[in-house]
Amino acid sequence: MTRRRFIADEVEGERAALVGEHAAHLSKVLRAQVGQEFDIAAKGNVRRGEITNITKDRVEFVLREGVTATTAQREVTLLLSVFKFDRMEWAIEKATELGVSTIVPVIARRTEAHLAKASTKRVERWRKIAREASQQSRRSGEPLIPDPLALRDAIVAAQGLRVLLSEHESPARARLKNLIDDHPKEPLTLAVGPEGGWTDEELGLFQKAGWQFASLGSTILRAETAAITALALAIS
Repeated sequence: MTRRRFIADEVEGERAALVGEHAAHLSKVLRAQVGQEFDIAAKGNVRRGEITNITKDRVEFVLREGVTATTAQREVTLLLSVFKFDRMEWAIEKATELGVSTIVPVIARRTEAHLAKASTKRVERWRKIAREASQQSRRSGEPLIPDPLALRDAIVAAQGLRVLLSEHESPARARLKNLIDDHPKEPLTLAVGPEGGWTDEELGLFQKAGWQFASLGSTILRAETAAITALALAIS
C-alpha cells in the first residue's frame, strides 16, 4: 500500500516534525499513532518516517531509508497576474501538481484594484493550497510562493528562458514548444497576464527586457487555462 506523504516543518539530522495545524491534521483527523509510517519530504529528499511522539500540535518522526526519487524536472517559474481568487486558487493547485518550482503573484496594470489590495492577505492561503497539492501529488517539496510583486520588479528579476504568453502574437502554438525544446537545460519563466490582458506599456517592458513572446493558439484562453496549458507543454 502506498504511504501518504507529508512535508516536514522541521528537520534536524535523522529527525523531523510536523507542527501546528499540520500536526493536528495528522493526529486528530487521520488518528495517527506512534510507530505508524509515512513518507516524509525533508529538505528536498523523501524518506520513510516512523512516528516517535504525538501531541496535539506536534508529531515527531525518526527518518529511515530514502524513497526512490522521481526524475528531476526543469525548473519552471510562473508569473501569475492576480485574478479572481477562486480561479487563481485552482490554477495554483494544478500548477503545483504539474511540478512548478515557483509561483509569483504579480500585480499588473489591469489587475482589479480590490484584488491587488487583498492579495497580500491571501498569500498564506495560496501557500497552504500549494502545500496540500504537493503532498497529494507526492512531490518532494512545495513550490515557493513569495509575496505579490509589481510587474516591473518581476520582469527584471526573472532569469533563464523568459516567455511571455500574449494573445497579441500570431496563433502559433508550436512556437512555445519550440522555444522550450531549443533551451532544454535552462530554467524557464512563464508570464500569464490578467483577465484584461497586458497593456501596450507592459508589452514594451517585456520586450525591452528581452523576453520571448509566444501564443497558445487561435482562441483567447482564461488566465488559469493559459497557465496550465503552458506548464503542461513546458514540463512534459
